[in-house]
Amino acid sequence: MLGLPLAFTTPLLLAALAALPLLWFLLRLVPPRPRRIAFAPTRLLLDIPPKEETPARTPWWLTVLRLLLAALVIFAAAGPIWNPPVAGPSSSGPVVLLIDSGWTAASTWEARRVSAEGIVADADLAGRGIVLIPTGEPPLDPRLMTPSEARERLRTLEPQPFLPDRATALASLRKALDATPEAGIVYLSDGVRLDGSNADSDGFAAELASIAGQHPLATLADGVEEPLALAAADNAAGALTVKVLRADRQTLPRAGTVRALDMRSLTLGEAPFNFEPGVRETEARFDMPVEIRNEVARLDIAGVESAGAVQLLDKRWRRRTVGLVSGVTADQRQPLLSPSYYLTRALGPFADIRTADGAATPEAIERFIDQKLPVIVLSDVGTIPPEVHQRLQRWIEGGGVLIRFAGPRLANGSDDLVPVTLRRGGRVLGGSLSWEQPQSLGGFNPDGPFRDVPVPNDVTVGRQVLAEPDGLLATRTWATLTDGTPLVTGEKRGAGMVVLFHVTADTSWSNLPLSGAFVDMLRRVVALGGSSAAEAAAGDGVAIGDAAPTGETVPPSRLLDGFGAFRPVTPTARAIPVGFNGRASAEHPPGFYGPPEGLVAVNALLPADRLAPLDLSALGRVEPYRDAAPRDLRAPLLLALLALLLVDAMIVFLLAGGLSRLTPRRTSTAASLLLAVALAGLLGLLAGAPAHAQTAPAAKAQAQAPAQAQAPAQAQAPVPGAVPAARPDKPMTPAEIDFAVKATNATRLAYVVTGDAETDEVSASGLKALTDFLGERTALEAGEPMGVDLSRDELSFFPLLYWPVLPTAAKPSPETLARVDAFMKQGGTIVFDTRDAETTIPGVGGATPTNPALRQILDGLDIPELEPVPRDHVLTKAFYLLRDFPGRFTGGTTWVEALPPAEEGEERPARAGDGVSPVVITSNDLAGAWATAPDGGPLLPLSEGGARQRELAFRSGANLVMYVLTGNYKADQVHVPALLERLGQ
Repeated sequence: MLGLPLAFTTPLLLAALAALPLLWFLLRLVPPRPRRIAFAPTRLLLDIPPKEETPARTPWWLTVLRLLLAALVIFAAAGPIWNPPVAGPSSSGPVVLLIDSGWTAASTWEARRVSAEGIVADADLAGRGIVLIPTGEPPLDPRLMTPSEARERLRTLEPQPFLPDRATALASLRKALDATPEAGIVYLSDGVRLDGSNADSDGFAAELASIAGQHPLATLADGVEEPLALAAADNAAGALTVKVLRADRQTLPRAGTVRALDMRSLTLGEAPFNFEPGVRETEARFDMPVEIRNEVARLDIAGVESAGAVQLLDKRWRRRTVGLVSGVTADQRQPLLSPSYYLTRALGPFADIRTADGAATPEAIERFIDQKLPVIVLSDVGTIPPEVHQRLQRWIEGGGVLIRFAGPRLANGSDDLVPVTLRRGGRVLGGSLSWEQPQSLGGFNPDGPFRDVPVPNDVTVGRQVLAEPDGLLATRTWATLTDGTPLVTGEKRGAGMVVLFHVTADTSWSNLPLSGAFVDMLRRVVALGGSSAAEAAAGDGVAIGDAAPTGETVPPSRLLDGFGAFRPVTPTARAIPVGFNGRASAEHPPGFYGPPEGLVAVNALLPADRLAPLDLSALGRVEPYRDAAPRDLRAPLLLALLALLLVDAMIVFLLAGGLSRLTPRRTSTAASLLLAVALAGLLGLLAGAPAHAQTAPAAKAQAQAPAQAQAPAQAQAPVPGAVPAARPDKPMTPAEIDFAVKATNATRLAYVVTGDAETDEVSASGLKALTDFLGERTALEAGEPMGVDLSRDELSFFPLLYWPVLPTAAKPSPETLARVDAFMKQGGTIVFDTRDAETTIPGVGGATPTNPALRQILDGLDIPELEPVPRDHVLTKAFYLLRDFPGRFTGGTTWVEALPPAEEGEERPARAGDGVSPVVITSNDLAGAWATAPDGGPLLPLSEGGARQRELAFRSGANLVMYVLTGNYKADQVHVPALLERLGQ
């Protein structure tokens, strides 16, 4: 309605608004003028000032107030709904729900799910079935589901990390419509297609409209933020750049940040980007040293949860450093005609080049070996001294790649650092003394690194060095001329390679350096330097490609889900060829493939991919998504109506002089002021009163909340506002009263103030993040955490106390330990966290630096017998089902009270009621895993596990709080027969 998310259940009642002008006229109507009769004595009354005056007609502002009352009555009767559910198709048959569920829908998935649930709720009220067809994983045989089944399916449905398969989804839609002829269709579109893709072209909407035919069709596509994506990462000479894409469904400007992370998910840098109005792509640039850029394994857009907003980088994206040594004297005499000039121009776009800078050839080679360069290029270098030859041989066997170019010196030399045996002197083609014509480039070995390089038809060779024919020549040849003689050969030696171009690096022997194929060939050879591809290749005599022979495959290692987070490998993911450079699909989801030392990255988009808006004009009207649940506005309107009625009655009372009749004349002014203040307070109270309405689905969802956790939590939590009675011998100070009031006005977690600013900051931030997590996931609405001084503050207000133990902490005083011991015996629980799970003292049998400090504290307390948390302990199932309790670290053991059976007459140690352990000891740094930075990101890195480990740490904290607040009721649930028998007695 008027562009607002507002609808009415009975809109026909709004026609009553047309009667408001008539009501205005009736309210403003003046009674008939009375008949005048002359009476002479009334002249005397004119000189007497009247004490009260009655207006001749109703004031205009009071008339407006009453018209507003009438309008509120009409609006409330019409049943207004804010953010109404999406209107489904008008047919009475089942609803076919077609949902785009690729990565393009991931960033706004919640809005799509809310809209879909609203459609299912309407179908449930109308008694209609649901056919669910997600385009990310279209069912081959769609089936009719009940609304409850569809609601459960929507709850588990997640976007896929690849583009939607709309063609298969349309085939499934045809089957569904054939099975249910009376069905209506609702299409929840992401509004995005891949530019230039036939499967996702603009013809999709026309085909969908054709399939729908006479079936009612509703389409949702607007109202949410358009998706962003990353593509074409380029580790160029000056910086690492990446393209940021959008479909440009709207021309609004937009800005953001791209993050660069390493394999441990640590941030290496950030780069801003900005979209101007109407622009579909922009660029983010990382100005970092090449050594840091080579460590980048992941680029993602901050705040955008989508697999398309992630670019994974493997070793193929690393920028390698190439050492260039030339034996040609023309490098100094004619630089622009020298081999070094052509090599520098060809290698510059993808490698950093280091030259000899006038040094002798042996000196330059040794310098590059000392600098541990992965690739060295020798241009027409003939004789190499023996000592340099040995170092170069060891460098190659250790993983280096030696690229050599022929020339007069190499043709007349006797060097064995070549992949094949060479004939001395070379071969001249097309000269005045030659019968042969210049040869063209014939082709590339299908198992070599040039297999995907287009064969140019303009490359000719006038001279080359020939190889002696033998049994291994064919397998070591990567490129040949039309007469079958080798142009490029390669051989694996140890972990490295030797590659020979049988022509010079300049244009004296061929025009290959002038061809674009020359750049592509060098790019693929340089990519072998320092990569695991060469290590994964076969032994001597096998052609080496970008990674390995064409038939070799690598299995998936770490995959992305639709939201761009790493997930475990799914059974449907298949291995990819080692040189795979295609777009992610259902069989090959985005992620890393292969062993850790040779990962191959697969991304959602190719470097040349671009996004474009999906043309939905053939589908008619397009409605926006709903980003929140529907809300009934009748209750707020009726509350406002009641407030205005009270205001109207008070105004009429004042205008009628009722105040002067109730109070003496001399106090009427003060009474009027008091009444005005009271009226203002009443209006403020009514305006601030919560007026929330719930639809039936929302109320049902709230009824299914974990009520078991709420009731016990309220039973054991401190009573809000409770203040301990003042001691007879020492009354409470104002500071103690303020502390008690703050601590008891809500259930709060607490941490021990250690005096170390960094530790206390992590404790406060961690408990604050855990409190927010509990508020989102459970029925517990706890207050802000508080820090306590053990020697001064009252501890009994808090159910749980987090104590980070420092290695340098002094032993608390006996009075302080007595207060802590009383806290545990009165039902409180203390979590001792040494935060040193991965720190041990060498030679002390696994002891940690914090163990002595913890032992000093525990020696002064009445601590029960402890044991590691058993697998069936209540703590493992208090809210989530857990096997261990990780924090920043995962190697520590969590200890709780062993609770052995008490002997008759034996005094038990301190233990909380309802089977709760008074002490929990861990070394996994729980607060460090919970703590968040001001921007919402993690404050401290994890040892391993990434986002999954941090989620498990929060779940461990939730179980711990629920365990402390609710006791062992979760354990009693498995003993239902015994409980029923006990109740029967």
